[in-house]
Amino acid sequence: MDHLLRPLIVFGGSVLLTLTLGWIVDLLLRRVDGRHPETPLWGLLRRCRLPLQVLLLTSALRGTYRQTRWTVIETHHTGIGRALSLVLIGAGAWLVLRIVSAAVESTYARYASSTRDPARLRRVRTQVTLIMRIVTAVVVVVALAAILLTFPDLRAVGTSMLASAGIIGIVAGVAAQSTLGNLFAGFQIAFGDMVRIGDTVVVDGEWGVVEEITLTFLAVRTWDERRITMPVSYFTSTPFENWSRGGVQMTGTVFFQLDHSAPMRLMRERLHEILLECPAWDGRTWSLAVTDTTPTTIEVRAVVTAKDADDIWTVRCAVREQLIGWLVEHHPYALPRIATEPGTVLPAPRGGRPAAGEAIEQPPTGRG
Repeated sequence: MDHLLRPLIVFGGSVLLTLTLGWIVDLLLRRVDGRHPETPLWGLLRRCRLPLQVLLLTSALRGTYRQTRWTVIETHHTGIGRALSLVLIGAGAWLVLRIVSAAVESTYARYASSTRDPARLRRVRTQVTLIMRIVTAVVVVVALAAILLTFPDLRAVGTSMLASAGIIGIVAGVAAQSTLGNLFAGFQIAFGDMVRIGDTVVVDGEWGVVEEITLTFLAVRTWDERRITMPVSYFTSTPFENWSRGGVQMTGTVFFQLDHSAPMRLMRERLHEILLECPAWDGRTWSLAVTDTTPTTIEVRAVVTAKDADDIWTVRCAVREQLIGWLVEHHPYALPRIATEPGTVLPAPRGGRPAAGEAIEQPPTGRG
């Protein structure tokens, strides 16, 4: 009887204690969440119930599994204890990551609900994303180190590695120089506010939106749905365009090469009509001016504005297409032309050679 009662008390008691404590903690979090709906922290902490129960169950079994006095457990108690220790370490790391994730998400959600500045919101989002990645990396490394220390053989390996730490440190420092550079560049981007998730940037001549920032690389989504992956150190060592820096409002230009006879007054009126019919134009400002001239053409620049980079592209394309179409239909003489008329032939002066720069009129060479 005692042979069956002890395992029942150990395993059944551990499971019952785990379920009871998990239910109590979940109930308390649910009530606190109902009393404080302004913060999502308590609701997010409810996601920690499963790793908490695994941690509690493993802890209870780790301390009482030998009380069953089963022959199999007594024979293999070292391996069973080590396995429970590994599960305990993993569950502890899982619980810590869930708690940190809940705190970070709650902080970001509260900040997002209280601010109306998209630039600041993208900055905080970038920072909390990198902070979460750093915490995850640290917790995983600590958990793996704790797991390795549970094996006596690996402790000896670790001791011998520490004895030659000088040489290993030099080799590792040289080998990881690029990785460490990207790591510190990631910190600089996160807290230096150089580039944020959602910013519109131009890198290597490619226009796109920052989609993801990690500790080592940054992903840019281009207008044609391609992904450009670049090391974060690129943004700390190479100049790049950030169209979202200082606000998302944009000013764009459209250039036209036209004939000198182009009707500028009518073009200004038509440009204003096009902008009034274009929903992407934000109505801030516009202008049309001659910015340069050549012997055959003039350069006309149209300046337009929009609320962000996507809309400025739409406005520029609409102005370019509709204004050229209007010129073709109503004022074709304003388009650039190539002169094909023959030059004037000057007659030769009497009794002498032609003056410098004058053409000689040739007599006809036909028969008759």
